Amino acid sequence: MVGFIKKTPGHSAALDRVREWTRERFGLPEDAAILVAEVACAVPGCPPLETVIAFWSNERRHHTKVFKPVAEVTKDDLPPGWMKPALAVADDFTCDCC
Repeated sequence: MVGFIKKTPGHSAALDRVREWTRERFGLPEDAAILVAEVACAVPGCPPLETVIAFWSNERRHHTKVFKPVAEVTKDDLPPGWMKPALAVADDFTCDCC
């Protein structure tokens, strides 16, 4: 049986906070699509919860992960803005995470 975890009101606020930090850090416009999600990882050695961040800029998808729950993510956990080109995903890249 698949269960759902009831999220606290602070969870939505944490998602919004990371989304806004991402917008600021990478100079994204207000209408840019930004996905922030907390996901469970069952792979050995992987933290039980991690935060996945994906955004689109100039029709290219970019993504990164922070290996902690979204409520624990700080602005300093995001990659520096100059790394934006390195976060771009190749057109033929496939990934189960995002």
